Amino acid sequence: MIYDYPEQLLRDAGVMVIQHADFDGMERLSAVLGADILSTFDDPNQEVLGSCALVEEVMIGEDTVIKFSGCAKNEACTVILRGSGSHILDEAERSLHDAICVLVAAVKNHRTIYGGGNSEMRMAAAVSTLATETEGKQSLAIEGFANALR
Repeated sequence: MIYDYPEQLLRDAGVMVIQHADFDGMERLSAVLGADILSTFDDPNQEVLGSCALVEEVMIGEDTVIKFSGCAKNEACTVILRGSGSHILDEAERSLHDAICVLVAAVKNHRTIYGGGNSEMRMAAAVSTLATETEGKQSLAIEGFANALR
């Protein structure tokens, strides 16, 4: 958090200042810019300041947000969800959370994560194999169940 006089000095020098940022926002900003969080400016050096190519204010709907482009590390990001109502936003947030969890699991496990009907298709293949091994009218019923699974 920067108070009025230092903010004025920085603004006069052409430096953009973010006022009233919460600590989670500061941690994300630190991760993106490759910067350390400093409590004083006694001895700042280039290694702890971080950098990015462009900082700009962007209008999204009726809100103004600060966008950082060309960042040094890009270890964090913000996803902005917009929708016509709270129900749609809640569902979009849940879907995004599920997608991020799948990505995290894929990165951690280094394996393929099957989904989208995979279990049903595997069961259908096993049931079809059983249908070919079964004789008589029962094989037709078993094959019909395999087709229903597909």
